[in-house]
Amino acid sequence: YLDRAVNHAAPEIWIMDTGIKLAKVTKILGRTGSQGGCIQVRVEFLDDTNRSIIRNVKGPVREGDILTLLESEREARRLR
Repeated sequence: YLDRAVNHAAPEIWIMDTGIKLAKVTKILGRTGSQGGCIQVRVEFLDDTNRSIIRNVKGPVREGDILTLLESEREARRLR
């Protein structure tokens, strides 16, 4: 599963009791995938700032972007 980088103006309006989590990109770790089509990033959850995980993102992304994670328990394997 890959996350897509999407910018939302006011996401707190439609994120209420769903399983959706917002996470801020804190570091770009590198490109992954067979042809480098994904970017591996470290994200920090907005509701729990001392929790961070690694995710694979498809599409353009940079530090400071906010990702909408439909599933927040799964973590990507680190690049080697």
